[in-house]
Amino acid sequence: MQTPADLGFRMPAEWEPHERCWMAWPCRPESWDNGLPAAYDAYTAVARAIRRFEPVTMIARPEDADTARQLLGDDIDVIAWPLDDSWTRDIGPLFLKGRNGEVAGVDWGFNAWGLLYEGFAEDARIAGRILDHVGARRFAGPQILEGGSIHVDGQGTLLTTEECLFDPERNPHLRREDMEANLKGWLGVETVIWLGKGLQNDETTGHVDNVACFAAPGKVLMVTSEDPADPDTATLKDNRDRLREARDAQGRPLEIIDLPQAPRRNDARGERMALSYVNFYIANGGVVMPSFGVPEDKDAADILRHAFPDHVVTQVPAFEVAVGGGNIHCITQQQPKA
Repeated sequence: MQTPADLGFRMPAEWEPHERCWMAWPCRPESWDNGLPAAYDAYTAVARAIRRFEPVTMIARPEDADTARQLLGDDIDVIAWPLDDSWTRDIGPLFLKGRNGEVAGVDWGFNAWGLLYEGFAEDARIAGRILDHVGARRFAGPQILEGGSIHVDGQGTLLTTEECLFDPERNPHLRREDMEANLKGWLGVETVIWLGKGLQNDETTGHVDNVACFAAPGKVLMVTSEDPADPDTATLKDNRDRLREARDAQGRPLEIIDLPQAPRRNDARGERMALSYVNFYIANGGVVMPSFGVPEDKDAADILRHAFPDHVVTQVPAFEVAVGGGNIHCITQQQPKA
């Protein structure tokens, strides 16, 4: 069987030109301790910030579509489709580009982050619905995989974590070599860099988009912690050590840009939240990143401005997004320009 890579397709880097950004309107009350209206406001702020740079399409349950249109405004498209949850990074397709610039996408299996929640059949259909809607070729992915669990540089290198991809509730039948073959064949990458774990209390079981991402080919933004009492410190040090030893698909050592861990905040149950400044969205000419209402927000924004000198960095209050279990990167999915 020919894979997308055999046919000349690859997953482009997130800073390559976009046609639009896809999002999904909050709809699962159990996810939001402070209520759905607070989540509506947070998602609206993110969507409005991204709309400054590129078109945005919001998927909403049919019964929620009018509310979404009223809050978002006339210049953001709303599509009424059934939904179970609202994390487009993980339920949307991973878009690909071909040798001639045509756009396709991989519809990976989805099982609610390793059966974390019941009732995910509609979310598992969203990737296919998006690809049909935009008229893009659909490739069926050969395993369970969420978009937040990987990050690519567009030149053949992919970052991921062992904690997430080897989760026994996702793909217990696959070995490391099987995983790498699938990632290479369906995303067009040549080198897979394995980090260890993600942040403590991350419901996704170690998504890489909370700990590291590419800022450019050969350049990685890496969450760091210097607090010896913080259980994440050892995890983040191990990830950094792995990056220092790694080489990308072009044979380059990686330049690591340290991005301090966000200050500790607890949820309504007193559990630590997995807050991260690396969980941002790269738009056409802009970066939309979270702020958490703390002094460290400014330092994190300054680091991203240095990392993306050709982009306008915009901070959006995103604590309410984090209450649901993710952040700005988690609720967005870029569609590359054909």
